[in-house]
Amino acid sequence: MTAIAWQRRRAAARATWREFASQRGGLVGLIGLAVITVLAVLAPLVTDASGLDVTRVTARPWEPPSASHWLGTDHNGRSVLLLTWWGTRISLVVGLAATVLSVLIGTVVGIAAAHFGGWVSAVLMRFTDFFLVLPSLVLAIALSTVLPRGLGTIVLAIGVTSWPATARLVRAQTLAVEARPFIERARALGGGHGHVIGRHVLPAVLPLVFVNTTLTVASAIVAESTLSFLGLGDPTRVSWGSLLHAANMHGAVSQRAWWFLVPPGLGVVCVVLAFTLCGRALETVLNPRLKGER
Repeated sequence: MTAIAWQRRRAAARATWREFASQRGGLVGLIGLAVITVLAVLAPLVTDASGLDVTRVTARPWEPPSASHWLGTDHNGRSVLLLTWWGTRISLVVGLAATVLSVLIGTVVGIAAAHFGGWVSAVLMRFTDFFLVLPSLVLAIALSTVLPRGLGTIVLAIGVTSWPATARLVRAQTLAVEARPFIERARALGGGHGHVIGRHVLPAVLPLVFVNTTLTVASAIVAESTLSFLGLGDPTRVSWGSLLHAANMHGAVSQRAWWFLVPPGLGVVCVVLAFTLCGRALETVLNPRLKGER
């Protein structure tokens, strides 16, 4: 990459950041995600994981919030604050991993369908329509029930059922890009499929893919929480969904232990809201159609 090209990219990145920074909602979401991510990374460093072990707790079950346990204790006497803090890690990891898988499948299918056209497009889009017709949550529940329980199963169940929307978005953008004159010139000069996709189509599609990725993470985290709440998550891991499942199974409502229900629920709401705010702000900045409307 030449110095001039590098300077142009830096200038474009600065302009994009200034436009993103003008979106107050996006900045709030970005700050929220930064705080949540830092807390998740620091959890093993500043907390004692032995507090998650039910055989080593010393507090009484269902203790209300106090100076010793700021968010009270659960049915086993474990600190709800500690459980919620560690649950952040699993919820984020599963949400991000499932999103990467979903976006990867959707991007490959969308670009292939638009670029090659013909029978390839027909087969891929009918396959996409099949997944669009099926309720993704129901299909994810079915996969989680059949496959061995674990984090990998949750990631796979969410990833392979949530890619059709990405595929349709990428296909539409790829068709728009390949209708431009510089694609015809590249082909006339002997550019093959790999050259056209790698040098022209993919760079033009990636901004929208990145925006869609941010929005998909929110949906993936909700899906993970739902599956874990239904008892289909990894029983050896603590996540926000598994905490809500435990609260439901052990009668937190009848015990009036609101402190066991509210923190994990608020965690899901805050993370989903932060990703959504960031995604909408990025969409406004990077989506050419929305930029043209402003």
